[in-house]
Amino acid sequence: MWKDSETELDYLDFDHMISLLQELISDESLLPSSIGVYGDWGSGKSSLIRMSMKKAEEVEGTVCLIFNGWLFEGYEDAKTALMGNILDAIQEHSTLSDKAKKCISGLYKSVDKLKLIKNGIKYTGDFLLTGGLGTITSMTIQSILANTKERAPDLLKGMNESDLTSVVDSIKGELNNKEIREDIKAFQKNFAELLAETKINRLVVFIDELDRCSPETILETLEAIRLFLFTGNTVFIIGADERHISYAVQKKFDEIEGQQINIGKEYLEKIIQYPIRIPRLSHKEMEFYINCLLFEKDLSKPEFEKIIQYMQIKKEENFLEFELTYELIANEHPELAEKIKESLLVAIQLSDVLAQGLNGNPRHCKRFLNSLVMREKMSEYKHIDLDRKVLAKIMLLEYFKPSLFKKIAELQSMESGKPNDLRLLEMDELDEENGLKIWKDDKWVQRWCELNPPLRDVDLRGYFYFSRDSLIEKNSTFSKKLSPKAHDVYQKLLSKGEVHRNKAIEDALEINDYEATAILQRLFASMVSESNIDKNLLKSYLGLGKTRNTLYSQVLNDLSSLPGQKIVLNMVPIICSFIKDTKQEVSFESIQKKWSQDNPKIERALETNLKKE
Repeated sequence: MWKDSETELDYLDFDHMISLLQELISDESLLPSSIGVYGDWGSGKSSLIRMSMKKAEEVEGTVCLIFNGWLFEGYEDAKTALMGNILDAIQEHSTLSDKAKKCISGLYKSVDKLKLIKNGIKYTGDFLLTGGLGTITSMTIQSILANTKERAPDLLKGMNESDLTSVVDSIKGELNNKEIREDIKAFQKNFAELLAETKINRLVVFIDELDRCSPETILETLEAIRLFLFTGNTVFIIGADERHISYAVQKKFDEIEGQQINIGKEYLEKIIQYPIRIPRLSHKEMEFYINCLLFEKDLSKPEFEKIIQYMQIKKEENFLEFELTYELIANEHPELAEKIKESLLVAIQLSDVLAQGLNGNPRHCKRFLNSLVMREKMSEYKHIDLDRKVLAKIMLLEYFKPSLFKKIAELQSMESGKPNDLRLLEMDELDEENGLKIWKDDKWVQRWCELNPPLRDVDLRGYFYFSRDSLIEKNSTFSKKLSPKAHDVYQKLLSKGEVHRNKAIEDALEINDYEATAILQRLFASMVSESNIDKNLLKSYLGLGKTRNTLYSQVLNDLSSLPGQKIVLNMVPIICSFIKDTKQEVSFESIQKKWSQDNPKIERALETNLKKE
């Protein structure tokens, strides 16, 4: 399988962005500089930056380090953690002269002072309420008490004036020689001198996982760069989803009235001088990526390196028209072409669907392939042969049409692995009484049926046996499969509030089909787990279902599983609004008939609400 983390091998055609990033790092006229590498969660930001930093480290006098603010969150202040990590890296990579030792000693002391202030704030409340860090030495216990009682009374519980006096005196003892503002200036001066004295020509700091952090940590990290460290020969590279950074800034200043600008965007543009945006993979790029991953496992290391080098040469000859085919490989390496023949077919089969359904996301693609390989391994232990192309085709259903996947699983278990309804679906011969009729007009399902190989004559029992884990709801692992953006959408939809729901439905347009489908499933499971269906949760469920046509048949299948007795009158307008907005009246007819028979009280309401205006 493949490690679910960044790589130092370029399978994503990042060479042009690696070169650009390398040029920005090496250009002395741009120093100090800040670079933003922006992209969706799992888009390859960390891989791109690490490949660039690997090249940068080859240049003498360059020191590179990676700071992961998410690891320190909850344990240490982001500012002091970042500054301390940078000083540690400089000390580790350099032989310090006496002057450098003096500089670094002073810098460590400055960091310690900031930590002390943070601890003081922890015990006495927010000192910023009293006028800012610069006025800390002139504070009195009475002023702290007055401000804290007024603005944060809970912080004083269990404390008396003697406790406050002790903490404030200890802080003043450290700060009685200078104001914090002066100390910041001294830090900047000492930091620049340290870089010069240690002969560090370039200090490259990669800020990773910033978009996983809380808004407070995000802002603290950016402020540390701006106030303390943006000096000398430093390059800061921030890899993040810029929407999360903008949101953190916007949230901090959302109480400013009359705001006519996107303050998050404006702030980020001032902090980040050179933005590089990673585009989503097209289906051709996804095909190349899948091939590289599969080739890595099909071939020995020397064979793999040989074929990668050959592909790079061919791409450079005509990049825009390059196409990876069996014939291309066979012309130069016929013996290797036979070894990777099936992988080429699997990549063609998967690339278009995964590029669209996963928004060209490499991390989700890798997870899909890891699941496929795990099932192949398990089948080997049971001495059952599975065709990788058949398994891949079935797994596409599992990811993007889970309700159809479960339905076919039920049918194949009752028909010796060869369900007749699936044969009719593939041949487009379903009638109105068929159990799979809901998916008959689904465009995604129609394209899936056309994918090779056809499944109508395949015994599917082995394939579904090793997919049993997907037929069971797994609450504990659900959130781990989602990007931070998708997880936020899910939590807002669960909250049942209208404001959160509207924001979540808007944000849902930015997540991929796989994540949207997974959230829809989870919402439905939550909705039907209660004795009565919650109207607000139903609104969240149908609101999400309305965001893309790939979800329509999933919603119809879910609704068809509900007994009419569960549908009450105040739910009818909500459901009918979804049916009309998505133009699913014909597909809904059988569900409407079933519900009316189960619950005659809603028959008239259904008819009235479904009438065309």
